[in-house]
Amino acid sequence: MVVSMMQTLMVPVLGIVQRDLHASAADVSWLTTATLLSAAVCTPLLSRAGHRYGARPVLLAVLALTLAGSVLAALAESLPLLIAGRVLQGAATAVFPLAQAVLRAELPAERLPAAMGTISGTLAFGTGLALAGAGLLTGGDAPDYHRVFWLAAAVSALSLPAVAVLVPPSRPACGGHTDWRGAAGLTVALVLLLLPLSRATVWGWASGWTSGCLAASAVAAMFWVRVERAAPDPLVDVRILVHRPVLLANLAGLLLGFAMFSQFILVSALVQIPPAAGYGFGASVLRASLEYLLPSSLASMATARLAGVLGRRTGPRRTLALGALAGAAGFALLAVSHGSSAAVIGSGLLVGIAIAFGFATLPAVLLAVVPPEHTGVANGVNPSPVRWAARWPVPSSPRSLRQGTRAVPPPSPASRCASPWPAPRSH
Repeated sequence: MVVSMMQTLMVPVLGIVQRDLHASAADVSWLTTATLLSAAVCTPLLSRAGHRYGARPVLLAVLALTLAGSVLAALAESLPLLIAGRVLQGAATAVFPLAQAVLRAELPAERLPAAMGTISGTLAFGTGLALAGAGLLTGGDAPDYHRVFWLAAAVSALSLPAVAVLVPPSRPACGGHTDWRGAAGLTVALVLLLLPLSRATVWGWASGWTSGCLAASAVAAMFWVRVERAAPDPLVDVRILVHRPVLLANLAGLLLGFAMFSQFILVSALVQIPPAAGYGFGASVLRASLEYLLPSSLASMATARLAGVLGRRTGPRRTLALGALAGAAGFALLAVSHGSSAAVIGSGLLVGIAIAFGFATLPAVLLAVVPPEHTGVANGVNPSPVRWAARWPVPSSPRSLRQGTRAVPPPSPASRCASPWPAPRSH
């Protein structure tokens, strides 16, 4: 629930922040970009820490960072401080792979699908709570975005003792060292990629700044891959990334995440535009959250279990294809009938179903091919910025595994801290 709240609570109030802080739309967009960038860097780093030192202490540290970021954002009166708070909140995304690793370590295989389905429901509930809370807390004649962050701080504060009491003690740690070079290289590559994508409307897509940053990002990414391949204990084992099932799962997650964020951000902006512009509905933040955005989250929550059942019975490929059809239909409906409130809401319902069905297949694929010791790390490198939407039934029968991907044999107990992939060739 914390994961989904940190990713979505900012969407309905971007306009309020832009007005109160007298910022441009491009500058305010960093409130979402900074969180996604932080999540992209922190998730593999913290997932690796959970693999080495145990999930519970890392979960507590992540929630402490999230609480600090929420309080900082709630007290912020300037955009830089608000962005700094959102960076700290981005660490919350690591809760998803860490929680999945805990479930796989503590529960027998036959109980995993039901447990993961329950977590999926809490993720969708968190999204709905964030949207509804943002709308209600910013209603009235004097909307104030600070209240939204105090809500996030309260949820984070309540989660800390819950994790301390309910999460079992961590298993023996693997030890090792932290790959700071890999973390720095990944950060540089992502910043150089996201900066021009965020500022291209200001700089121009053909400007030297845009093309230069994109080229530098490609160079930094190649350097990062070389560093990770040579590292004895890398932050991200790139051999996992290029393994075909993991590569396709990450690509699907990236595309589904793009679809979800497009639907949330574009619809939120569309419905709040005054009708005098020729389109839009002049909706308040409260109406935009409850009437136009919340139904998509409710659709995801309602179909999460159905997606899990279909994934187990028909296989992840068919479930993913069915979700893709629902998403394509939803965006087509929005493209041709965005002047109708019913069509915008219907589009959100279809996209919500697509997200539930699509993300139900991704961890199933990863769990089928990655040894249990590397579950958190493998899910931690998933590039999707919306892990809160994941619904991941575990393949529980030989049939579902045959329709999924080839499993990799688990390592021996003596090598539980080693990579399950072949060692890189020396150069």
